[in-house]
Amino acid sequence: MKPFAPSPFTRGAALPALLAERILILDGAMGTMIQRHRLGEADFRGERLKDHPKDLKGNNDLLVLTRPEVVQKIHEQYLAAGADLIETNTFGATSIAQEDYGLAHLAREMNRAAAQLARAAVGRHMAAEGPAARPRFVAGALGPTPKTASISPDVNDPGARNVSFEQLRDAYREQAEGLLEGGCDLFLVETIFDTLNAKAAIFALDELMDETGERLPVIISGTVTDASGRILSGQTVQAFWHSVRHARPLAVGLNCALGAAVMRPYIEELSKVAGDTFVSCYPNAGLPNPMSETGFDETPEVTGTLLEDFAKSGFLNIAGGCCGTTPEHVAEIARRLKTYRPRSRHDPLFTQLAA
Repeated sequence: MKPFAPSPFTRGAALPALLAERILILDGAMGTMIQRHRLGEADFRGERLKDHPKDLKGNNDLLVLTRPEVVQKIHEQYLAAGADLIETNTFGATSIAQEDYGLAHLAREMNRAAAQLARAAVGRHMAAEGPAARPRFVAGALGPTPKTASISPDVNDPGARNVSFEQLRDAYREQAEGLLEGGCDLFLVETIFDTLNAKAAIFALDELMDETGERLPVIISGTVTDASGRILSGQTVQAFWHSVRHARPLAVGLNCALGAAVMRPYIEELSKVAGDTFVSCYPNAGLPNPMSETGFDETPEVTGTLLEDFAKSGFLNIAGGCCGTTPEHVAEIARRLKTYRPRSRHDPLFTQLAA
């Protein structure tokens, strides 16, 4: 494979050069921040869905339509904390995920509205900073969906599947169309526990960009689910990378799952094998703890210290937080990482050939 060469991106074109200059900061958890607002069923329904037959509390993606000011405020808090990239509130905004709430028909609208909210927050923040404002970017988030294309939902029938590749592709295509219409700068396929699901998302993005003529950077982020160092569908970090490498992502990384302390050997491995792209990492704030205010163990200082070690070791180009992280975590990460050089891209295959 040829070394990664930036495509002529129609959006987010400045990202490759910025990633070579410094470690960029991604925002933190949206769900954790939404929980701080202690919203009730009526908040999620709004006037528009007051008579909807299913319970909607907990459908955080819906808030971009029913309580957009809550999502807007969270975006602004992360930007103020130092985030260079903010994710749209669309982790579960596919028609497949929204079908659980009877809202599959609103998926495209949710994604469009979510991208518009994030875009507006970025615009206001940069305008307030004036001519010297550093660029900020909106990452259109595509989550894994609650279904898996390569694992049976029935232990008694290993061949059973509850979703097809085509269904996933169509759902991701609809989601990406909404994000594109709303103004995202890049796509982030995240929290991948099944590589086949991710391939459906990649295929959908390729089709969309080929048909529209738009070319956006894509970041691909998997999640290691246990101490074996494998994602749920069984691949090691190295196997995962080689399964998605054909997509030529702007960056590949790991997020969620184990927290930074346990994630270290796997992000180190990825930084070694993914020589022809950038590397991202945004872990949970440690392991779940229901007694904690955020639901997770780590304070901003702990998470910041762990990610500082990653940066010092030369593993990172993008760093941020996942579940349990807050603007305070992101501010601490940004403060600690600002003095470190980003990981340098190289292609070990071609380096060896040249030697």
